[in-house]
Amino acid sequence: MYNEMFQGPELRSEYNLIKAWFEKHGPKALLERQEEADALFRRIGITFAVYTEGGDPDRLIPFDMVPRVFNDSEWSIVERGSIQRAKALNCFIADVYGERKIVEAGIVPESMLLNNPAYLKQMNGFRPPNDIWAHIIGVDIVRTEEDQFYVLEDNCRTPSGVSYVLQNREVMSRIFPELFEGGHVRPVDGYGEHLATAMQDCAPPNCKGKPTLALLTPGQYNSAYYEHYFLADLMGIELVEGTDLFVEDDKVFMRTTKGAEQVHVLYRRIDDDFMDPEVFREDSALGVPGIIRAMEAGNVTLVNAPGTGIADDKAIYIHVPDMIRFYLNEEPILPNVPTYRCDQPDDLAYVLDNLAELVVKEVHGSGGYGMLIGPTSSPEEIEDFRAKLIEHPEAYIAQPTLSLSSAPILTEDGMSPRHVDLRPFVISGKTTNLIPSGLSRVALTEGSLVVNSSQGGGVKDTWVLTKGDSHAE
Repeated sequence: MYNEMFQGPELRSEYNLIKAWFEKHGPKALLERQEEADALFRRIGITFAVYTEGGDPDRLIPFDMVPRVFNDSEWSIVERGSIQRAKALNCFIADVYGERKIVEAGIVPESMLLNNPAYLKQMNGFRPPNDIWAHIIGVDIVRTEEDQFYVLEDNCRTPSGVSYVLQNREVMSRIFPELFEGGHVRPVDGYGEHLATAMQDCAPPNCKGKPTLALLTPGQYNSAYYEHYFLADLMGIELVEGTDLFVEDDKVFMRTTKGAEQVHVLYRRIDDDFMDPEVFREDSALGVPGIIRAMEAGNVTLVNAPGTGIADDKAIYIHVPDMIRFYLNEEPILPNVPTYRCDQPDDLAYVLDNLAELVVKEVHGSGGYGMLIGPTSSPEEIEDFRAKLIEHPEAYIAQPTLSLSSAPILTEDGMSPRHVDLRPFVISGKTTNLIPSGLSRVALTEGSLVVNSSQGGGVKDTWVLTKGDSHAE
């Protein structure tokens, strides 16, 4: 297991500041400050909701006090690779609902698109402003013992978690301001400005003057509701629900105390199916009747656009390196994890013969559910999954069990390594960029590979050191 804090037996210079900080305070005092951080998270309201376990659905996301550190050159790989990937994915989505050149080229089978539940035929022929479909993309990245970054999956619909990135930094800077003296750590406070600018860049063609922005939430019972109101507040825009909006003359308006006000760009955090009962689910009470008409008429931009889910399917994921070559004429900076398509007879045969060594995932699954981690599963669990694969091979992909890198977490005995992943958030408007940080999720249980907060994972502050500053003292 590659420990990011060390280079062989030696402490990496990037962690000198962390080591000095730990030695100054010691584990007992830091654990007490950890409780202070947890209380701050609770007071601010930084929670997520789990509705499958009964009782109070609100959970305090576990926060680990020890930052994860990247130097500038390491981050450059993540940044350039994520931006490259986001550009290719936007080209792909536009192509899916346009000319389908990638199908004609024999790279992606048309059946993989048309039979995909995330494919929306209603979007065929539509072109959003600047041809940007997925304005916010979360790229899930892991690091291996070979010190190689790999992409696990792409999140092109409504990726969540950026509020934790910003609040992790806020909490750490309030509790330990001395860690940020000297400017060793690059700041993360530009996200709201980047996102608001990208939304303004994507104003609809019929917008005259400065566009009005808003964020559409399904409401307080959504698992990511905290993030919705946090981002709306960060950008200084209205947080609205479907009942706050109406469509008239193919324009979207929000009800205010001063009367109706037209909305030009809507950051929607509602799934496609619930967006517009005139077009999708007729029984939806969350969306806005007629909003798709308004979008097609060029009077409102939806961020992200409906139909973007076609690009974050785990079977489509296999083709992203080819998308980069096809649309951008570049070689991928961040490789995929080697992946087996279980709907292919040869791949299925290999997977069935090696279930105990592989990770098997549902093509449309998320949140760490519906998967098999062969090396940690019982013989009974493996046989149960074998039956599922044989019955519905098209519903699964499989990957080797990677030896994920670890980062230190705070324990009663000091610092102990745990597996981590990373989700940087790429914002696309007239330019494509990301802040120098990401959501580092950590498997708090020793030996666990599952980092999802819904299954016991936690989060930690993610540092990117300033250029040339790889030995902060």
